[in-house]
Amino acid sequence: MKTISENTSFQGIQGVYAHTSTSCKCDMTFGLFLPEEAKQGPVPLLWFLSGLTCTHENAMTKAGAQAWAAEHGIAVVFPDTSPRGQDVPDDDAYDLGKGAGFYINATQGPWQTHFQMWDYIADELPALLSENFALDMSRQAICGHSMGGHGALTLAMNLPGRFTSVSAFAPIANPTNSDWGRKQLSAYLGTDEETWGKHDATLLMAENGFDGPILIDQGTNDQFLGLLKPEALAGALAKRRQNGIFRMQPGYDHSYFFISTFMEDHVAFHADALYAD
Repeated sequence: MKTISENTSFQGIQGVYAHTSTSCKCDMTFGLFLPEEAKQGPVPLLWFLSGLTCTHENAMTKAGAQAWAAEHGIAVVFPDTSPRGQDVPDDDAYDLGKGAGFYINATQGPWQTHFQMWDYIADELPALLSENFALDMSRQAICGHSMGGHGALTLAMNLPGRFTSVSAFAPIANPTNSDWGRKQLSAYLGTDEETWGKHDATLLMAENGFDGPILIDQGTNDQFLGLLKPEALAGALAKRRQNGIFRMQPGYDHSYFFISTFMEDHVAFHADALYAD
């Protein structure tokens, strides 16, 4: 693992690190904020998964998570959204290929060699973090925005017991029924739609739900509402009577201005769950 940078932030350290990924078969970069408490011992970990076109840097510099994480003594990891490098296949469209890994393991060419983002987030990066930093991996929570909200919700529901809580900003909520989903799932996984279900938060909520609290914020002025389909997930939450909060925030769009406005709420929400015991 290589240290790219480390900066003091809210009495903690905001670092950026790179390593060679065995899952994605390329070099991967991630950001990690460690609060001051990590100097004394392991601290809880909050994951923030970013959306389409983003790298590790977008949420790290724009979401404002560090101030609130420092207040609660929580670390925050900001992974990249896809494999990177000259040998990694790409597409001319912004919503497929680099920056659009969709947090799944691709099975179809040309993507299958590198686009193994599910394994990277679920297995490889947690092991790397545990080995190298003062983190309490028995206390993890997960959050995400847009494509990252999709990733956070599907990982949380597919890995019961891993995360104490899950939250999302404007998640892609029903990708099997949206152009932000059907395009990528068919490209990465093939046309057999039975293989898509584990990557659809609405279907997972209807089938199994989540074994902890959920918080979802969605802006009413989001320019991508037709692609995100929040009403599908809201209906599934209500039908299951899931322990969750779904908020439509008047006037907010899809940007980091929206995320940073409610980041304090999300970090406090996760802190309540992480420190519940």
